Amino acid sequence: MVTVENKSHQFDSIVIGSGPGGEGAAMMLAKRGQRVAIIEAEKQLGGGCTHWGTIPSKALRHSVSRLIEFNSSPLYSQNRLPQRLTFKEILKHTSSVIRKQVRLRSSFYERNDVTVIHGVARFVDEHHLEVTHPDGSVDTLRAENFVIATGSRPYHPPDVDFTHPRIYDSDSVLGLAHDPKTIIIFGAGVIGCEYASIFRGLGCKVDLINVRQRLLSFLDTEFSDALSYHLRNSGVVIRHNEEYARIEGRDDGVLLETKSGKRIFADCLLYANGRSGNIEKLNVEAVGLTPNHRGQLEVDDNYRTTVPHVYAVGDIIGYPSLASAAYDQGRFAATAVLEGECETKLVSDIPTGIYTIPEISSVGATEEELTAANVPYEVGRAQFKHLARAQIADSLVGSLKILFHRESKEILGIHCFGERASEIIHIGQAIMEQENGGNTIEYFVNTTFNYPTMAEAYRVAALNGLNRLAP
Repeated sequence: MVTVENKSHQFDSIVIGSGPGGEGAAMMLAKRGQRVAIIEAEKQLGGGCTHWGTIPSKALRHSVSRLIEFNSSPLYSQNRLPQRLTFKEILKHTSSVIRKQVRLRSSFYERNDVTVIHGVARFVDEHHLEVTHPDGSVDTLRAENFVIATGSRPYHPPDVDFTHPRIYDSDSVLGLAHDPKTIIIFGAGVIGCEYASIFRGLGCKVDLINVRQRLLSFLDTEFSDALSYHLRNSGVVIRHNEEYARIEGRDDGVLLETKSGKRIFADCLLYANGRSGNIEKLNVEAVGLTPNHRGQLEVDDNYRTTVPHVYAVGDIIGYPSLASAAYDQGRFAATAVLEGECETKLVSDIPTGIYTIPEISSVGATEEELTAANVPYEVGRAQFKHLARAQIADSLVGSLKILFHRESKEILGIHCFGERASEIIHIGQAIMEQENGGNTIEYFVNTTFNYPTMAEAYRVAALNGLNRLAP
């Protein structure tokens, strides 16, 4: 990596933020010969994805899932008390994964001669930035183009005291200092449901407060219901259609009062309801940009803002707010910087991966969407408990569902619930992306799968669906 010593620097492009979106943009620009700088406000590279979001939460989930698997397996649990681990103990594995990710990502910038600058960026005018370093010194940087990839952070409502040692958000919960026996999770979106699975797997009593009518309402209803069943079956208390009236931090715990009159007390509270774009410190008004009320920027199809030489990618532009999509957005924005536009776009059907226990993953339309659109479809299902590989691995919970057009046999949606769902979904996604008649459910019937595998669920589901078609 190149270190900064002078007080003024000239670059072809400056990328602000080293998460997936910023990394994708910086790598593409550097490999195409541009002089690139990347600015990271934190002391290590990787952004929120590596340090507080995707990587740590999924590493935590993996550790807890393996603990549950060990305790439930008759092979290991005979004549033994259940193995217990604390949140602090499983964080050790998470920390090791983060260190490996930081080393790997740092090597990318060094290998591609990208100047890495640690500090807080602030626009001065259309082509100049000021960067305030941790020691208080300030550098002025100039560039022809900018890519904003500053990500997002947990939303903090003003009436919740996040300085209290027992009130956490999804970032600060990674510094959990005690071993809670009970926890309230306010917000039952993806993050809230994932952490409900994690804490329940550690033996905590969990109250999951949902402001909506059902969990993850964007999912196919059948799979939203399956998640609700399995969380409740594990002992999670789910409370739908609730808003908090007051959250009070005490010395021995946290009291949450709902607007409906309920009073819930627990050792600590995790607030996981919404996120805000990291925009405030950038002074984007100096280049003529105005963020929306969620701290996000509007962009066109080439990720260009209303200022032609300023681009934005990742969480700072909103949907789909996925690490995988952000990396691609960064590459596409870099192509637009280099060539004026980018013909390549995100795939039309972006897979959703939800790392609860068990996992959920889906791609394409839901049954509710197809019914509302009057699309004649049929359903093919495979239950994991009927697969030899699932029986061998003792991973019997879950299923795969394929939605396909009754006449053309085109695959319209795939939904998976169970262990490794986020991996299994990619097989179906690959077929859905085929053109010229290649996307049909008959592919799975006419293909020979390895045996025994979880992928075999596609053949079982395809046969099940085709057998449902009326003559």
